[in-house]
Amino acid sequence: MPPFLYIIRTKKGAFLFIMYRSAERALAQWLATPQRKPLVIRGARQVGKSTLVRQFAQSHHLHLNEINLERHPDLDAVFQTLDLTHIRRELEGLLDQPLLAPGSLLFLDEIQATPHALPALRYFFEDHPELPVITAGSLLEFVLSQHAFTMPVGRIQYFHLGPMSFEEFLAELDPPLLAYLQDYTPEHPLPHTVHTRLSAYQREYLLVGGMPEAVAAYSATRHFADMMPVHQSIVDTYQDDFAKYASARVRLRLQRVFNYVPRAVGRKVKYTQIDREETARELRVAIDLLFKARVIAPVFHSTCSGVPLHAEVDWKTYKLLFLDIGLMNRLCGLDWLALQDLDDRRLINEGALAEQFVGQHLLYLEEGRETPRLNYWLREGKSANAEVDYAIARGAQIVPVEVKAGTSGTLRSLHQFALVKKTHLAVRFDLNPPTVQSIRHQVSGTRQSVEMTLLSLPLYLVGQLGRLLDQLR
Repeated sequence: MPPFLYIIRTKKGAFLFIMYRSAERALAQWLATPQRKPLVIRGARQVGKSTLVRQFAQSHHLHLNEINLERHPDLDAVFQTLDLTHIRRELEGLLDQPLLAPGSLLFLDEIQATPHALPALRYFFEDHPELPVITAGSLLEFVLSQHAFTMPVGRIQYFHLGPMSFEEFLAELDPPLLAYLQDYTPEHPLPHTVHTRLSAYQREYLLVGGMPEAVAAYSATRHFADMMPVHQSIVDTYQDDFAKYASARVRLRLQRVFNYVPRAVGRKVKYTQIDREETARELRVAIDLLFKARVIAPVFHSTCSGVPLHAEVDWKTYKLLFLDIGLMNRLCGLDWLALQDLDDRRLINEGALAEQFVGQHLLYLEEGRETPRLNYWLREGKSANAEVDYAIARGAQIVPVEVKAGTSGTLRSLHQFALVKKTHLAVRFDLNPPTVQSIRHQVSGTRQSVEMTLLSLPLYLVGQLGRLLDQLR
């Protein structure tokens, strides 16, 4: 059976799935690029890195030469020689076929198992630029931080892969609806019936999430019970990984942070809330380890005085996102019955759901071309605080982004941000149909007014944010 298919077994039988990933477009652009460099795909475990490469090779009629380096740790010594002739002969002996045959693609999977393969990639680029080379690994950050070899800067290209987006989820469950998202403009409002259907699917995504195997399991039967064992298996895998990158004394801290983050999304990190007995330094180490594994992502406070936003961060003030909202809800114990029971008013009090949903999409807004990182803006004062959930940059323009879980909510923090930072464009995500409004508002506690354009979008349109902002700009 072809290796790129997801095989999902349920009580109703086995189902086969080829999962659509928009990242295939980026891989196609890479393949067609003159002076193409070896591509290193980075991402957490089980986000679909290997499946993506296999599907890409099949759809582009490439002969895939795949080697799982975890199964051949002895190859690390071969790569360490940096002798490409020797390396190529060893790989060809393992594959029992030539690497340089026309129409071939070399895929080195789990490259973290043979760290010296990374610096050897430069010689594939220099000596055999005609050979497309892709590598993937789940714990690459640990390799990069623990080895002293020189990385082939300028000789490789990175691609960052996260969980499936809502749009990829929709492509599996109801493909015709996807066109409404991709074609939406403020001049052509969405039909109310389409808005209702998209909102319903977005709620389903809150529980299923974007881990490909979970999406495949849910798509097969449309029963949430069938994807819950998948979530638990992924959670168990991450916890088993703790032993691979931490000593025994650190594992308990990792477990506490791992259980803390899903319940604390959207809140500024306070180490005493994680564990009163551990020092801040020890807990920061555990957070950094989970960040390196791509299980969590920090959202740092930025002064937002200019771009790049990440150049002006306060490293001590940050929030945390979890890898995937489906896994987050699994760890929090939220099931479909509980989610259905939350009407819009009560859903406002579950704002972490909406903030996680928007955040995990904003991390990959540039479709993997940039290192996933996010910022937010915070002003703490004696009388009043202001916090904007996210701040993103489009060109030289800084755009504040507020997330509301329900259909209502004030814009006080957006007004404060617009006043202080002189911005004239802002974004709000909520459950309402999309609108574009010109706003003039006197800022609370001042005699000053702000004028700005507010792009108000339903949560399900987060994947189109970049396109819509560029149109407004």
